[in-house]
Amino acid sequence: MRTQAAVVESPGGPFTLREVDIEQPRADEILVKITAAGICHTDLSARQIWPAQGLPMVFGHEGAGVVESVGEAVTTVAPGDAVCLSYRSCGGCESCTDGHPAYCTAFNALNAAGTRTDGSTPLTSDGSAVYGSFFGQSSLATHVLTHESNTVKIPADLPPTVAAPLGCSVQTGVGTVLNVLQPAAGETLVVFGAGSVGLSAVMAAVAEGCHVIAVDPVASRRALAQELGAKATLDPGGDTDVAAAVRDLIDGGPQHAIDTTGQPAVIAQAITSLRQRGALALVGIGTAEFPTMAAMTKGLTLHGVIEGDSVPAEFIPRLVDLHRQGKLPVEKLIGEFPFADAEAAAQAAAQGDVIKPVLTLG
Repeated sequence: MRTQAAVVESPGGPFTLREVDIEQPRADEILVKITAAGICHTDLSARQIWPAQGLPMVFGHEGAGVVESVGEAVTTVAPGDAVCLSYRSCGGCESCTDGHPAYCTAFNALNAAGTRTDGSTPLTSDGSAVYGSFFGQSSLATHVLTHESNTVKIPADLPPTVAAPLGCSVQTGVGTVLNVLQPAAGETLVVFGAGSVGLSAVMAAVAEGCHVIAVDPVASRRALAQELGAKATLDPGGDTDVAAAVRDLIDGGPQHAIDTTGQPAVIAQAITSLRQRGALALVGIGTAEFPTMAAMTKGLTLHGVIEGDSVPAEFIPRLVDLHRQGKLPVEKLIGEFPFADAEAAAQAAAQGDVIKPVLTLG
């Protein structure tokens, strides 16, 4: 069948809308009509470094939509179900069976190969391959093929623009707080980087009764962090000694910190700001170089975190509940764009003009 996709045709190239053909679902696949799709920092980073031999490529891994048809082996969803899409996992490796599918041994093959595991791609254009299957979805398209491990049924009345980012950025930020750091009420968490992941972490920590400090150079993001319940914010610009400023606010330093930036200098600030035996969660993509001696002598715990260490089928319904309770006002992060403006949405995100761009397709 014919579908429309935002295709990247050259390394670092823009999202260009093109008509492509998509296969009917195989036995273990689900055909989903996309109604909203978030653009994540990972999509923007991936298109910059994606190899030319894997192009043209369809990215996107924050999809929401409605199931149109399913393969004969699919039992968890049915045509007509509203769904939120997340990352894929194999279900059979040690991490998956232990309840930590974000660390699936087949994660790269299932989410970042640009093809199915057999090397095929479900997308073509004039008979030529268009690569996809990004995070088992490639959701920057009007129709996608997904799998049971990354397709979660959600309430039909949940706005798709809210549902879309639950599958990655919101899940990552909230999961890092609730699943990994698990701060106690009254403890302090410092969030470095107030983008969609960082602000999701702010919301989760506030809901847990924590004191939250948000660090970000953008004034509007600091203001939103305070609106969401952060007790204090810091501008890391200029000659600000962020670690000293944090420790001035919190006697002895905070118990917990999250870095969403992946920047070595910021990670060093987080380590320096923490109190003895504190915990730091690293969720930003980057090449980390940090003061190992400080981490050692303080007895810090360092957590590398993917997707909030979440099981999507269990955690996304929890996120929906938090949203309905008013504890996770995701809509405050979202800027809506029509699908035709996919590249404009990407540029707005890259320039910091919008926190979480979500494309509307339905």
